[in-house]
Amino acid sequence: MTRRPLLAAVLAALLLTCSAACGGAPSTPSAAPSDKAVTLGFSAWPGWFPWQVAQEKGLFARNGVQVELKYFDSYTDSLTALATGNIDANSQTLNDTLASVSGGARQTVVLVNDNSTGNDQIIARPGITSVAQLKGRTVAAEQGTVDHYLLLLALREAGLTPADVTFKPLPTDAAAAAFKAGQVDAVGVFAPFTTTALELPGSAAIATSKEFPGAIPDHLVVSRALASSRPEVVQGLVKTWFDTVAWIGANKAEARTIMARRAGVSEQDYAEYDAGTTIFSLADNREAFGSGSLERQAKEIAAFLTESGLADTAPSLDGLLDPRFVQGVSS
Repeated sequence: MTRRPLLAAVLAALLLTCSAACGGAPSTPSAAPSDKAVTLGFSAWPGWFPWQVAQEKGLFARNGVQVELKYFDSYTDSLTALATGNIDANSQTLNDTLASVSGGARQTVVLVNDNSTGNDQIIARPGITSVAQLKGRTVAAEQGTVDHYLLLLALREAGLTPADVTFKPLPTDAAAAAFKAGQVDAVGVFAPFTTTALELPGSAAIATSKEFPGAIPDHLVVSRALASSRPEVVQGLVKTWFDTVAWIGANKAEARTIMARRAGVSEQDYAEYDAGTTIFSLADNREAFGSGSLERQAKEIAAFLTESGLADTAPSLDGLLDPRFVQGVSS
């Protein structure tokens, strides 16, 4: 398997950042003003669209934080932006967080947004009804991201190796379009791009994240600099998340309209994503951080990333998980 392009890009950007910052005389950065806005990134995933609701309903301000909400058309671009310090926080998977950390980024997980329970899918053209039938076929996905990981998990469970398929690396939107156009035999995509892929008549999902419980958790991840220097801001972001989930529960129709509009899909299509994403409550978060289940999952993912070549070195788990912010939310 080829070296993970995202890691190469992150490492190069980190080196450039260091060269620019370290070339001159040493300096001590001034403390950020308490009212300085933080930039929170997110991209197309049902478990992250609630941030759009938080912005439109003024829920960040209610918790005393100024947020510049930045939407990324490319999920990979959001990962690189956080890894290189161009944003302060991002919505991303545990898999991709570990990959960035292994590349030298200093990040910490402060919140579990959700677990993928079906909205990540391997979709195949008519005539292919199982993962085992992918042997010798061409499969597209965005290299190094979570649906590439899902593909590798599914291949392993079916007794296949990455060498048994021809892997075509494409950005997720392009991968879905290529599959719909009949250019590849199967594709690994997440919602809402699953909707595009399934527009190919007769296509169907042959593996989903529902079959791999806990394998794809999604998180609010912040730079360690933000967590250490402005913990009150991180606390405000985490509190806003739970306020937003509560608001959505009480205003389902309006919330769905907001999220479907941000996703660029119909409200009916968006409603179909609900079962494939399990939003984590405050109690779920405290259990995930407190029981050790999140740490165990991180260890399993870290091992898989290195064994499969998606990361060059095993990421350190020191400082990766910070439970104090979910613990700091009043019940």
